[in-house]
Amino acid sequence: MSKHVFKELKFYFRNDDTWTVSHSEMSDVWLSRVTTSYGRIAGGRMQEIHPCKRFRIEILPDADYIKDADVSTAAMADGMFNRIMKFQDIEKCDLVFEDDEDKDPLQIYFPFKKKDVDGLDNIYQSSAISKKNGNLYLTIDPAHTVFDLYRNQL
Repeated sequence: MSKHVFKELKFYFRNDDTWTVSHSEMSDVWLSRVTTSYGRIAGGRMQEIHPCKRFRIEILPDADYIKDADVSTAAMADGMFNRIMKFQDIEKCDLVFEDDEDKDPLQIYFPFKKKDVDGLDNIYQSSAISKKNGNLYLTIDPAHTVFDLYRNQL
């Protein structure tokens, strides 16, 4: 029986930017309580969706660039780490598995609560870049900030 190992995570931002982070560019990653729900998003078709309760990740400095397949207007000059620090607008991610090349990735929706009336930034998203190792630490969690979870690494 083969293990279900993922190849990459593709993040989707609320302004339609994307960012793909490969398995080798991550250190710590944790998706908590992924469930299956059915619903409509923004009046679209009724579909199966997979929300999670919490998400956290440690991303290595090797991932701080824009890949050819990604469209990222905000990060062209600053890099992806600075884009993450500036905006709290990650909405969901695709989990792409090594052994499922022919299948659609598993799309995970993150907890989201609007920070203001514009509704782009997520009050549950927090991030920090470590002064010790240059890694990006990111959490999307209603109960904990990046500083709660990664205090010793920052």
